[in-house]
Formats: sequence, C-alpha cells, structure tokens
Amino acid sequence: MIKCNKEVRKKSWKRGEFVMCRLNPKVDFAFKKLFGSSENKDILISFINSVLPESEQVRDIELKNPYNIASYRKGKMTILDIKAVDEKGTWYDIEMQLAEQGYYDKRAFYYWAKVYSDQIESGDDFDLLRKTIAINILDFNYLNEENFHNVYKVYNESSRKEFSDIFQMHFIELNKFKKDFGDLNTALDRWTAFLSRAYEIDRDKIPEELAGDSSVKKAIEKLDIMYLDKEEREIYENDLKRLRIQKAEIKAAKTKGKREGREEGRIQVAKNLLDILDIETIASKTGLTIDVVKKLKEQ
Repeated sequence: MIKCNKEVRKKSWKRGEFVMCRLNPKVDFAFKKLFGSSENKDILISFINSVLPESEQVRDIELKNPYNIASYRKGKMTILDIKAVDEKGTWYDIEMQLAEQGYYDKRAFYYWAKVYSDQIESGDDFDLLRKTIAINILDFNYLNEENFHNVYKVYNESSRKEFSDIFQMHFIELNKFKKDFGDLNTALDRWTAFLSRAYEIDRDKIPEELAGDSSVKKAIEKLDIMYLDKEEREIYENDLKRLRIQKAEIKAAKTKGKREGREEGRIQVAKNLLDILDIETIASKTGLTIDVVKKLKEQ
C-alpha cells in the first residue's frame, strides 16, 4: 500500500515520476486519465450506468478517444471529453466543465451534435446514425432546476410522446448536490460525492458508504496512487492553475461589476478578462453586448 509521504515523493522524483496523492478528479487532465484510460474501462461503465435508468444499462464500451499523453504534447490541448460507444451501438459524450461557461446550453447541443454527426461520412445512409447520449458534469449552477441531475429528451409538446430516443442529454450540477455521506442512496449519489469530494478522502479512511461500492472504491484508490510523470504533472498543474485563475477572475468580475454598476466599470472588467475567457462568456458575465466585447478585443 502506497503512502503519500516525503519518502515516496523523493523516490518518485528520482525515477522521473511524480506522485500526487488525492488528485482532484474534476480537473480536466485527471478526469480524462481516470475515466478515459482503457485500463479503467470498468470505472467508466459504472459511472455511465449510475446515470442511466435500469433499462439502458451498459455491459461493455469501446473508448473512441482514450487517454494518450501524446495527444497533449507541444500545446496540442483539446477539449478533454470522453467519447465511447457501448455494445448496443449507443454513443456517449462525457464532458467535465469546471469554470462557468456562457451560453452553455448552446455549447452542450454543439458537443452532442458533433458526436452524432461524426458517426457517418458524407454519402452514408442516415440509418447508420445511432442514439447519442451527452453527460455534462458542471462544477457550477446553470439550470433553473433544484435537482442536481436533470435529463432532457425530445417530446411532442401536447401528447408528451417521445419523438425519438436518439437524443438524450444529462446535466449533473455538482454544486447542487448537498447530501452527506450517510445520506447516499444511489450509485449516482456515490459517484457525485466522489467527484465533489474525492480529493479530500484518504484511501485508508474511505467512508463506508463509498467503500461499499467496488467501482467507486477502485476510483478513489486509483486517484490516490495515480502516478504522473513530469510531463503529466506539468499538464495537471497547468490545468489546476488555469482553473484557479479563471474562477478568481470570474469572481472578481462579478464583485467589481456589482460594486461599480456602471458602464465604464463593466468595460474595465471585460478588458481584464479578454486574455482569459471567450467573448460570449465575458458578455454573459459583464452584461455587455457581444459586439461591445468584440470591439474591446480588437483595440
């Protein structure tokens, strides 16, 4: 059993590795390595099944964009989603979003549509398109709903009959999950608790409500002893740094915007965010129009 102590850290550095115990599974890189690695396929299956109803449970999946350090080299960072297809041919796109995103509803539809449309090439028959399920995990509140897990499908407005089952979109808003360990009742409760608090948990003192779930227990243990080489460590730390800066800037922007409440104040806040956030998010957070933000960007 590996303990997270100075001696282990010292030895790992000599081997050119880095042991970072209690990684935060919400950070892009750690999430991708934990859930998107081929050797952890059973962990991903368990998480997907916790989101789906009993009638749609998955037995096996094929990762379409498995974790590969080579894909992140030389600044070639991409959106760290996880794409997979199950034994029934159903496609999954799993997104972890930590910092607030403007117009995330439109982004979510775009991500889903990309996975759906990429299933066929030009000239292929449309009957090759398969059911596609998007699972959006948000570390911020976005939906005007009380529940932390919400599911969207396509229905007839009057009859409430489902038009097609080819579209399904899930949102898991971590900040709305308020249950203590003793109140965890479902597999999704356990996975949401893991994502929210795993970096606080000692692998030798796993709460019994989580330890009783073999997949969640394995995820905690994997996370605790996850070895990162020098390159991976730098990516993880850069992700963590970027996240902290982004959240701090958003918080500062909100605070300053409320305090000043004037056009010039919102413009100054927007200028401070130009190198950190995209135009749509800046507009959403400052109350400025997209055209105004674009002009600031061009100055």
